[in-house]
Parts: sequence; structure tokens; C-alpha cells
Amino acid sequence: MSPSLNTVHAVPLIDYVGLSDAERSKLAAQVESERTLAAVLTRRGADAVTEIITQDEFTHDVLIPLDARRWLVYDTT
Repeated sequence: MSPSLNTVHAVPLIDYVGLSDAERSKLAAQVESERTLAAVLTRRGADAVTEIITQDEFTHDVLIPLDARRWLVYDTT
């Protein structure tokens, strides 16, 4: 059976900065519910987006500051 185009999968949290176990668990729980860009914007607000970087005509990285020195980057296709 092929996957439905409407199927939305859980969003994995990929940690490139070495978060503590507690930080990673807390952030993973937040990100898990943000399965679409609309969910991210609803939860965090459109003004939370600092920058959108175009990778190609289909893929964009949406940058949201996590704190003063770290970012959440949502890869959208």
C-alpha cells in the first residue's frame, strides 16, 4: 500500500549542538506536535520566523530563534 499524500508524519528533532537530555526531551515534545509549517506558525506566531532560506524551488529552511545563540530550523518541502 502506498502512503497517502495527506499522511503527516512525526517531525524528528535532529540535535546538532549537543543538547542535554532534559533540553532535548523538552524540545522534542514541542517539535513533535508541529507537523506542518501552519502548526509552527500557529504555535509560535508568524513573527517568530526570523528568516526563510530558499534551498531550491521546492525546499526552504525556516529559522526561528530558540534562544540568544541557538536556532530551530524547520526544513520544509
